[in-house]
Amino acid sequence: MTERVVLAYSGGLDTSVAIGWIGAETGAEVVALAVDVGQGGEDLEAIRQRALTCGAVESIVVDASTEFAESFVAPAIRSNALYMDRYPLISSLSRPIIVKHLVAAAREHGADAIAHGCTGKGNDQVRFEVGVSALAPGLKVLAPVRDSGMTRDKAIAFAEERGLPIDVSKRSPYSIDQNLWGRTAECGILEDPWAQPPEDVFVYSADPTVARTPDEVTISFTDGVPTGLDGRTLPLADLVAELNTRAGAHGVGRIDLIEDRLVGIKSREIYECPAAITLLTAHRDLEDLTLERDVARFKRGVDQRWGEIVYDGLWYSPLKAALDAFVDAASVGVTGDVRLRLAGGVAQVVGRRSPGSLYDHALATYDAGDQFDQGDARGFIELWGLPTKVWAAREQRLNP
Repeated sequence: MTERVVLAYSGGLDTSVAIGWIGAETGAEVVALAVDVGQGGEDLEAIRQRALTCGAVESIVVDASTEFAESFVAPAIRSNALYMDRYPLISSLSRPIIVKHLVAAAREHGADAIAHGCTGKGNDQVRFEVGVSALAPGLKVLAPVRDSGMTRDKAIAFAEERGLPIDVSKRSPYSIDQNLWGRTAECGILEDPWAQPPEDVFVYSADPTVARTPDEVTISFTDGVPTGLDGRTLPLADLVAELNTRAGAHGVGRIDLIEDRLVGIKSREIYECPAAITLLTAHRDLEDLTLERDVARFKRGVDQRWGEIVYDGLWYSPLKAALDAFVDAASVGVTGDVRLRLAGGVAQVVGRRSPGSLYDHALATYDAGDQFDQGDARGFIELWGLPTKVWAAREQRLNP
């Protein structure tokens, strides 16, 4: 029986050429799999047909946008996930769901291996291959672009020689990846860390320096997950899509980052994530209102580690599962509304409320009705500072 390979197919030059390369080098049949994670752009049916034209024996399109929002984006919001305190894991979140569907397709179609179109410089090769090893340790992994030394010129020549239906005449100067959670851009002039990104690199967000009438949004959360916008209950995928438009119209979510890649190099990345930044800002603020102090302090460390684990391609790992359990428990009661003002590239919280608020006006106020007994403060300070006082006395005794 002829071997089969399931290829993570994007419809672009590299993965289209990979279909023919896999057949020529291994003799295997290729099943192309495209996963819709809310990336928009070209019609996925056109991509499916292109894979067949390029030589795939089967071509599959999976609509996973709702699953991506509910099972991957929602945990990221609950975990306040920002790699290096700035990047909301746009590509990092989409790779494990693609891996999940690759493995499922391999089992359904009797494939011996999966394949991806990643280069040897990026993080995605790790995310794909470690993810596959976690879900299906027996599957082989092929990486045609990385392992064949396939340059862009070689790929173009291969496509032209075989008459593949790939338009390579109008190449964007940027390498783009996008999904429901945001958009990434690199390469071209962006590889110069001193160069200001030209405005044509941005698609999801308007120029934040242009004056506009501010917009105000109210986001509702239930146990840490966004469930409504301006009083309307919405599925998370729809809520994110609407916020991408509204926050993007005010230039919210532009990030210019010198990033520490997993493979050990630094890269300059441009991100656009209007909804992500708006929702993460709102969620963190609501946690400040509803989480007990020690839980909130501990969770900040968990959030940072969660983001690093996902960035490093370890979505399917025991440590992430353990951290997920803590985040799930801590998120119970993170319910309420956050009001934000969108203007000039900033999503600014201007109000918050929650049925589980730990803010007690009678304790916080300095006006009439103050119920905080300030006489308790002296004794508290004496006890709190006692270890420091004992230590200081010892130091003076030993080092007069």
